[in-house]
Amino acid sequence: MRNHVKTAALLLLAIAFSAFNTTTVEKLMVKDSSITWVGKKVTGQHEGTINLKSGYFMMDGETMVGGEFIIDMTSINVTDLQAGKGKEKLEGHLKSDDFFGVEAFPTAKLAVKRAARNGNTYTVTADLTIKGKTNPITFDITKNGADMTANVTIDRSKFDVRYGSGSFFDNLGDKTIYDDFDLTVNLSF
Repeated sequence: MRNHVKTAALLLLAIAFSAFNTTTVEKLMVKDSSITWVGKKVTGQHEGTINLKSGYFMMDGETMVGGEFIIDMTSINVTDLQAGKGKEKLEGHLKSDDFFGVEAFPTAKLAVKRAARNGNTYTVTADLTIKGKTNPITFDITKNGADMTANVTIDRSKFDVRYGSGSFFDNLGDKTIYDDFDLTVNLSF
């Protein structure tokens, strides 16, 4: 009898707490979202796109309390070159083990740990995993209705993406590729 009373009391307590839980999941509309990238080298730059596979933010009212985004690394696309003029070669190189090793690591993941809100802007702290390496990153994301936008700079050297990096190799001269690459992220929910 005592176990039944304890079980009933715990059940009532759980129901009471769940009634106050206002956490919602805002699921990403993948087809309406985009990521563009820019990678720079001493002699110029390249740009392109990469697709999201899935994603969501967990919200408690207007407070962001978590989230997770999966990026399809196999979708790396170069947009500043035309077919037959180096586009396929560069895409293949970016997908190779020299860069993102997409055969072994077909996805990357961003896991939101916390966010601080200031008006419509959130300063997000997250763990980013690329090529099986996880590092913390912080960036601002702005909410405008059902859309969010962010500009994120990532240091590729922290994820073992070393090709052409002056951080790992000497005397590269004008063949140096800068470690930082920039993402412009547009998310629709």
